[in-house]
Amino acid sequence: MVDNKSMEKSTSQQILDVAQDMVRSRGYSAFSYADISERIGIRKASIHYHFPSKDELVLKLVQYYREAFSRSCDRIVQSVASPQQQLMQFANLYRDGLRQGQICLCAMLTADFAVLPQAVQDEVQAFFQQTEAWLAALLQRGCEAKVWPCYPSPEVEAKGLIALLQGAQLLARGVEDSPAAFEQIVYPFLASRLSKA
Repeated sequence: MVDNKSMEKSTSQQILDVAQDMVRSRGYSAFSYADISERIGIRKASIHYHFPSKDELVLKLVQYYREAFSRSCDRIVQSVASPQQQLMQFANLYRDGLRQGQICLCAMLTADFAVLPQAVQDEVQAFFQQTEAWLAALLQRGCEAKVWPCYPSPEVEAKGLIALLQGAQLLARGVEDSPAAFEQIVYPFLASRLSKA
C-alpha cells in the first residue's frame, strides 16, 4: 500500500525540482504552472494543491535552494581540504550549474527583483547575506593562515568574489562550452589572488 504522505512529498518535491530547473534556466517570468504540469505529467490543479500560487511556490523554491546551497558549503568547510582548495570548490558550485545550462537561482531572480513579492525578495537577500558570511569566514581563515592577503577585508572580498562568480556564469552561459568559459574567466583570477599570499 502506498503511503499518501510519502506520495505527497514526492509530488511536491518533483514540482520544486522542475520549478528550480525552469527558474535557473529561464527566469521567474518565463515559467508557468502549465509548463510544470506538462513536464511532470500532472494536472495544474495538483500543483495548486501543493502550492496555491506561483509566489508561494517561488518562496518555497528559494528556501529549498538556500538550504541545499548551504549544505554544499557546509560539506566544503567540513572537508580536510586546504583553504585554497575550499575556495576552488566553492567556485566550482557555480561552474557545475552551467553543465545543466543553469545559473544561480537567486542571481536569476534578481533580474526580476522589482516584480518579486516582498517575502521572496527577503528570502533572496537572506541567501546572499548567508553566502557572503560563509565565504567571508573562509577568506578570514585563509588570511589567518597567510595563504592570501586580507585587503580590504574578508567581507568586502566575499562580495566581490560572489559578484565575479555570478557575472562569470552570465557571460559563460552564452557560449558553447559554458563550464570551460567560466573556468577561463574565474580560474586565472583566483590563481593570481592566491599567488599574492
